[in-house]
This record gives sequence, C-alpha cells and structure tokens, in this order.
Amino acid sequence: MNHTMMQYFEWYVPADGSLYKKLASEAGYLAQIGIDRVWMPPAGKGYLGRNDVGYGVYDLYDLGEFRQKGTQSTKYGTRKQLEKTISTLQKKNIQVLADIVFNHRMGGDELEDVMASTVDTWNRNNVIKGLHKVRTWTRFTFPGRNGKYSSFIWNASHFTGTDFDELSGEHNILLFENKHWNEHVSGENGNYDYIMGCDVDFTNREVTDELYNWGRWFTKTMQIDGFRLDALKNIDSSFFNGWLSEMHKFGNHPNIAIGEYWSGNLWELKKYLNDCNHCMSLMDVPLHYRLQQASNSNGTFDIRNLFRDTLTDSEPDYACAFVDNHDTQPHQALESWVLDWFKPQAYASILLYKCKEPIVFYGDYYGLPNDGKPPVPFLKEMIWIRQNLLSDNIIDLFDDDPQKACWMAYSKTPVLVIYTIADWKEKRFCEPNYAGRIMRDALHPEHTETFDENGNIRITCPPGSLSAYIEDKDYTRMLKGIKPKKTLRELITKKKKS
Repeated sequence: MNHTMMQYFEWYVPADGSLYKKLASEAGYLAQIGIDRVWMPPAGKGYLGRNDVGYGVYDLYDLGEFRQKGTQSTKYGTRKQLEKTISTLQKKNIQVLADIVFNHRMGGDELEDVMASTVDTWNRNNVIKGLHKVRTWTRFTFPGRNGKYSSFIWNASHFTGTDFDELSGEHNILLFENKHWNEHVSGENGNYDYIMGCDVDFTNREVTDELYNWGRWFTKTMQIDGFRLDALKNIDSSFFNGWLSEMHKFGNHPNIAIGEYWSGNLWELKKYLNDCNHCMSLMDVPLHYRLQQASNSNGTFDIRNLFRDTLTDSEPDYACAFVDNHDTQPHQALESWVLDWFKPQAYASILLYKCKEPIVFYGDYYGLPNDGKPPVPFLKEMIWIRQNLLSDNIIDLFDDDPQKACWMAYSKTPVLVIYTIADWKEKRFCEPNYAGRIMRDALHPEHTETFDENGNIRITCPPGSLSAYIEDKDYTRMLKGIKPKKTLRELITKKKKS
C-alpha cells in the first residue's frame, strides 16, 4: 500500500492555539486527496508556553490542560482539542503519529547547587574546567499540575548535565559530578549526548521507569497510531527498542515509528538501524541533502544518481523520504532549503517514484507566510495520483541525459513522469500494451500525447519543470478527487439563496 504522510506544522504557525482546530476541519479533505498519515507537533507544554514549538520540553504530561508557563493552551491548542482532532482524523482513516521529545527538559521550577565540570563545546570529552560548584535549574516540580498523572519530581540526579550556571551567569556545557556522557550516541563533537537544556540521563533507572510510565499513560490516553521520535543521535540507541515494544501493548497498539537521526551520512543511519534492531524507520536525511544539491546545481547535478547513497535506495523498508521540514526551513538551525523552482520535481521524486513512506511538509502544502513562500505547485495532484493510480511496478526510463529524470508506473492506470533540471526535454519509448491510449499531462492539462497503434509515444516537459501523464479518464477523476466538497453550512446557505 502507498502511504502518504503530512507533517502538519511548521516553525512559525500562529501561536494562537488554532492549529488543532484547523487540522480537524481539514481532516476530510486531506483524506479525500490521499493523505493517510499525519505527523502532529509535540503535544507537551514547552518552557516558552504558548510560544514554544514543542521541542523546549517542560512537562510531557501537560497537553494543554494545566496553567503552566503562563498559559493553559500549548501553541497548538488545548488537550480537549487535541483529543477531538485525533479522533476526527482516525474517523477519516488517517493514522496519527505523535512527536516524542525525550532528550532534554527546559524551564526548571527550582534551583539546585551541584558540582560540575565545564567541557569543550566542540569536544565534549575534553574537560576545560574541573569540578566546581554551580547552581542550575534542574528541579522540575510542575506546581500547576500538582502531581496529577505522575508525582515524579525531576532533579539534578536525573540529568547528565546542562548549559547554564546561575551563579556565574555563564552559558557553558556542564557535566555533573559522577556522570558521564552516554557511549551509545553520535560521535559528533566527540560525543553528542548533550544537545540543549537539562540532558536526560538514560542510564538512570528512575528516569527510564518514568519515561515508560509516561509512554503508557500517553498511548492509552491519546490512542495514537505511532510515533515520530526526535533527536535520536543524542539518545542511547538501545532505549527505543524496548520502549516501542512496550507501547505496542497499549491503546491502539501503535506499530509505526519514524526516527529523526540527523545525519547526511548513510552509514551512520545504517549503523543506528542495526544498533536499535531495526525497531523503526528513519527520515532519509541523505536524500534531503541530495535534493538540495540538485536544486542549487544550476543544472549540473546528475539527476540519474539522485538516490545514490540514500536510505531509500539502501534500506527502502526503513526509509521515510522528505523534501523539507520545520528544521530545514529558512532561518532554522538546520536550514538547508530545497529551492522553490525545484520543489515540484523533488516531490515527484518522493511521491511518484519508489519511496514507500514520503512525508509532505505543511509549509510546502500551505506555504510559509513568514518567509514569503507560496504553496508548492501540483502537490494536491501528485498526492492524489500516488493514492489512486500509482503502482509499485516502476520502470526506469532514464537515458544518457544527466539533466532528465523519466519513469513509468506500469499498471492498468499508467503514470508517466518526466522532469528536467535544465531546458525542455523529451523521451520516446514503446509500450505495446498501451497502444491507442490518450495520455494527458495532469500538471499542464492542455498537453496530451497518444500511444500510437504500435505503442510508441513521445512525452515532453517544459524547461525547469515537471510533467506527469495520466489517462484522460483518470484526469477527470483526479479533478473531482481534489475538488473540495461543500460543507453542510455552504449547502444550506446556497439553498437559502436559491
């Protein structure tokens, strides 16, 4: 089955608590065009309150229920709205993935005096100042929640380190006394256990017990279908195999897991999959970077090798392809934006080719007002074609032209795709089984081509653009499939006017 997931948020969505309501209202249409999985933003209360995107985790039990950090609602809405949205999506046969952020905590409620060493930011194994007294925001008491759902109080013993000393007012990476960075993490910067805030100690049994307890509560309460797991390169690679197995026993028995291990190195991703016993899929970061390179190449990238050294090519059953996301969008820490002109071709590569689990980014679907980016053209059409016409039998039609991509999805409902990273292109080939069929370019519908009596056809695409040919009858179906249905209120209003 061809799944299509949407990441339903971007960094700068309005901080007005409206996103859950918007998603619930859009659920029917998303299902209609072919979205069958939604990755929702982190649901827990962040230390910036209503302005927190969700990755500055304060209280995972507060899903917009308690007045903490100056607000009841999270950036996206209240707990009741979250539950209603999940239910609405599932009634439309859309599976819901929750974004899980375990690596760190931020916005502690009380200060503690502890002993710590200062380590080098670029080599965390190198101590640049020995043990000394520091005062840190490492005690989390959650007074607004007052022990509901969990009485667990976090303190310095539950963390390996932090990055701010209240005594000196200095920001440095601090390793607490009798602690060590976890060995089962990325080797970036010597050891990449620490990333931000108060770094959760996965070797502490009290910590892991609490993360399991929270997971059981959340899985049963929210009835989600799966997880997107944040910042894997900073978390003990042995943790999630057991945690995911345990979560599978509760609620909807979630069996979908997608991890974010941010590395463009294929072999690091393959190593992580082996270390975690292939308990999840990973986001195909190497493919994202190759898409970005192609968009920046001024036509010099060999598009025939787009999938070389990517997870989609190497481990297709464990790869989730994406073009951009909240971290890669302009002005973010991992900014690596795929240029706008190439976005349709990039999405054709993940939606209409061999990718088993592509992810459509909210910011590409709706646009990014903060960055002046319009919606990506033809996304609805490609999502619909994937869901309704695309087969797994992909026949490559690449040739000696490095600037041209071309393939055919062979089935009773054929799909022919051609795109260029330079000037106008054409491709001639023969498929006798399609003799006499009229093919319309779904993205430039004024253009049709016909398989002749012997099955020969010539397809073309405009300069720097994309064409996707489907049969005329399927084009008519597609237009109906992507047309928004009128709501009951609209129908009543129309009837009153008439």
